[in-house]
Amino acid sequence: MWLLIIIGGLLGFGFVVDMWYKKKGIQQIDPEENAKHVSNSERIYTESYMHNMKNDFNSHGGGF
Repeated sequence: MWLLIIIGGLLGFGFVVDMWYKKKGIQQIDPEENAKHVSNSERIYTESYMHNMKNDFNSHGGGF
């Protein structure tokens, strides 16, 4: 029963977020288009973080 309530809550939350996007007029959610508007410092920070996470994952055996 609790599982159905949680799933219903998540679906409801997704519906509310979709309605908010439509109300705000946000139609462009393409990652490649959005990447064009990212500053160089933000891109470098993100790539550095991803690289460090990959190294942590490999050095610790995946964490499992």
